Amino acid sequence: MTETPPDTSPVSERAGSRTWAGLAVLCVVALLASLELTVTHLALPAIGADLAPSGAQLLWIVDVYAFLLAGSMLAMGSLGDRIGRRRLLMIGSAAYGVASVVAAYAPTAEALIAVRALLGVAGATLMPSTLSLTATMFRDARQRAVAVGIVIASVSGGTAIGPLVGGALLERYWWGSVFLLGVPVMVLILVLGPALLPEYRPAAVGRLDLASVVLSLGAVLLLVYGLKEIAAHGMGVTPLIAVVAGLAIGLAFLRRQRSLADPVVDVTLFRAPGFAVAVATLAVGIFVLWGANYYIAQHLQLVRGLSPLDAGLYTAPSALGVIAGSLLAPRLVRRIRPGVVIGTGLAVSAVGFAVLTQLRADSGLGLLVTGSVIVSAGLGPMMALATDQVVGAAPPHRAGAAAALSSMAPQLGGALGIAVLGSIVAAVYRGELAGHPVPEGARETLGEAVAAAGELPAAEGAAMLAAARDAFVSGIGVAATVSAVLAAVLAVLVAARPRRRA
Repeated sequence: MTETPPDTSPVSERAGSRTWAGLAVLCVVALLASLELTVTHLALPAIGADLAPSGAQLLWIVDVYAFLLAGSMLAMGSLGDRIGRRRLLMIGSAAYGVASVVAAYAPTAEALIAVRALLGVAGATLMPSTLSLTATMFRDARQRAVAVGIVIASVSGGTAIGPLVGGALLERYWWGSVFLLGVPVMVLILVLGPALLPEYRPAAVGRLDLASVVLSLGAVLLLVYGLKEIAAHGMGVTPLIAVVAGLAIGLAFLRRQRSLADPVVDVTLFRAPGFAVAVATLAVGIFVLWGANYYIAQHLQLVRGLSPLDAGLYTAPSALGVIAGSLLAPRLVRRIRPGVVIGTGLAVSAVGFAVLTQLRADSGLGLLVTGSVIVSAGLGPMMALATDQVVGAAPPHRAGAAAALSSMAPQLGGALGIAVLGSIVAAVYRGELAGHPVPEGARETLGEAVAAAGELPAAEGAAMLAAARDAFVSGIGVAATVSAVLAAVLAVLVAARPRRRA
């Protein structure tokens, strides 16, 4: 590959039709990367019947992809800055396609877990490459904001259609079909990518520091693991040790970056105007969004009794809200300061959370859908504009690392949101049921209560289930209140932040 010198074209240079065609390819990548996070969930019963995994193995089939995806992002973003972002995207796409085929025909649960781990590492090349290539291709600030908004909308679209596509495939084919979905997409990328996507690599490329890679991987893996365990099983010694160890390794990682001439993450990026604020806004915004998605999904299935596919249909409108907000934001910032647009959107999301506080066990689904759409529509501008600020603030030779940060911050913020807000819902649930005569297991989770109700006499089971559902919805009300306050405070801080010159 011929090395390309840093792009010195003026930032006013506008992209042509070929560049927009290249963006379409990148949007397909973004859609697939997000779709993979949700499409596998519906296949778990079929996988369980065919491969007979243990309960722990079934969880690892889902979680190992997210763990390795989050843990590898920083290293992959920095690697793209060194070997070329298009080259990394092509390598990652090829590896993703091959691993998808192997996953579809995995003979054992252990083999499927191992291949899902490889899919996570390959998937970690996709979003950093997509965002850094977008920043490279669109040098005009307005066009870049529009392009990033379209990419974020594609991510939301993948999240929305994941359960729907998975359900449609599983009605006709075997569970491996959900993995084969990515193969034609990866072939398309490998064919069109070299023709439509530019390559960028600085002339002077430093070595990738392997010690930093190990430290970043260890920090993120431990943090995500600990937070997911807290969300699933409550506070315990093992997950707490994992979180503390992850934070300690993360501090060691940051100290090492300050001492390196060519670090994996250039900590001086956080001195750029708005960079640190944008990263923090992304993390907190996704904190409340993923937390809401977590308890809304349980409400639809355990309180309302919907199937996973029907629940997916009712959560799709909220993804459309993110898409609408992401696409509208670049138009608004032509006349309104980005901080005001983001702050206003966060205030709108706070109103949506206030609507969710009115949810009751017997409430119509219209209330839940309305609240979730308002929340997502308000957070859409934040996701698009904060991501644009992160990738736009970095110099061209650091765009890959910046894009990795803008992809990893939501992963960590979302995992923390599920853990904290999920724990709030669980704590209120247990407190509400403290005075009710219910089986011990039913006091821990609503899922256990639903299972226990089926083993009791009809009248007794119905009364216990009604109390459990009321308690769970009370927990949602508290979690939604916390989210509304966080969104409102963040809205004020972001909107009131004075404009600063770069």
